[in-house]
Amino acid sequence: MIRTRAVPNADGSFSITGTKIFISAGEHDMSDNIIHLVLAKTPDAPDSTKGISMFIVPKVLVNDDGSLGARNGVTCGAIEHKMGINGNATCVLNYDGATGYMIGGENHGLQGMFVMMNAARLGVGVQGLSQAEAAYQNGIAYALERRQGRALSGPSEPEQKADPIFVHPDIRRMLMDARAYTEGMRALSLWTGLQVDLSRNSPDEAERQRADDLLGLITPVLKGYGTDKGYEVATNMQQIWGGHGYVRDNGMDQFVRDARITMIYEGANGVQAMDLVGRKLASKGGRAVQAFFAMVDANCAAAKAEASIAPIAERVEKANGELKAATMWLMQNAMANPDNAGAAAYPYMHLMGIVALGDMWVRTATHCVRALADGSAEAGLGRAFHEAKLVTARYFAERYTPDAGALRRKIEAGAESMMLLGAEAFAA
Repeated sequence: MIRTRAVPNADGSFSITGTKIFISAGEHDMSDNIIHLVLAKTPDAPDSTKGISMFIVPKVLVNDDGSLGARNGVTCGAIEHKMGINGNATCVLNYDGATGYMIGGENHGLQGMFVMMNAARLGVGVQGLSQAEAAYQNGIAYALERRQGRALSGPSEPEQKADPIFVHPDIRRMLMDARAYTEGMRALSLWTGLQVDLSRNSPDEAERQRADDLLGLITPVLKGYGTDKGYEVATNMQQIWGGHGYVRDNGMDQFVRDARITMIYEGANGVQAMDLVGRKLASKGGRAVQAFFAMVDANCAAAKAEASIAPIAERVEKANGELKAATMWLMQNAMANPDNAGAAAYPYMHLMGIVALGDMWVRTATHCVRALADGSAEAGLGRAFHEAKLVTARYFAERYTPDAGALRRKIEAGAESMMLLGAEAFAA
């Protein structure tokens, strides 16, 4: 429903008029100029997303010789007062006949925007991971320092008046959840980056196609599941700090406040889930998701040949089976009632997130057990590093993958009870 208008000028430029909100770094004095990318509609454009065009609108007009000229007709109308990311001014921008220049062709603005958005979604997924990692490191430091109570199995440091809270299982639960997520998501982020490179640069056309398919499939998962879990880690690390985490002086609140935006911007996570279920699964006859299933199954089959990690691979393989069954249910039920797809989308995204991270842990465990066996672990990061990875892989398999079955059952519950109540029932 874009209302910003672009009226053509005689010199080939356009006069842009309208208002844009939630513009990150929309106004600042850190550079001499700001180049805005603006979506607008030309006078005769279709009244739909097919009528959107994209324009370059500089804050300061640029002369033919590259020097800065007059101030353009774009001004900051307000700065939003946000709960977090306060180092970035989020602005309302007013365009009053501002001079703009069309890029990408008339009515092709949405396609151009998604070039940026897809890359941004990967970046936001990494942002969620990064915030979780910072919070995790602070959570570990506090758990090792703060003393309260005794270990359930007996004092770990009897010479002290209390043990570090690190000894308590519930603290370990939050720390291990965080470790399993951050290390698994770091691997998934790197693997996704590899798919970007392969999709663009591989000399093998089939490999480029496969990488592009997998990249499109996993992007909403990396953004949606990744930032949901990143925020969860941030809040759990604040929980480890207890009351001191709720006090602003210690900084744990900032991780929580800053991590919250990642679930909202560059496409809210519910939108990511619908993109996954509504577009990516069916794209090209389901080619991408079938390639994903086959990749996970192949990695699990290879890992099961290593007896020490076979239980890890079996649990991830079972989770992949739940994902396959959920996908089949969607194929059978979403067309008959599109609300079924909408109701299933969010748990489906989380189910695929578990399997995607599980695949990374299967790969990691396979590498580690072989490195320990052939001695290359000592030549690299050391035995302790590899052994800790194996423990974390086991933890992920035991504690994360069981959720796959529950998520499948949520998906197969359908939309009926979710959509049954009318608006009057919520207004009462």
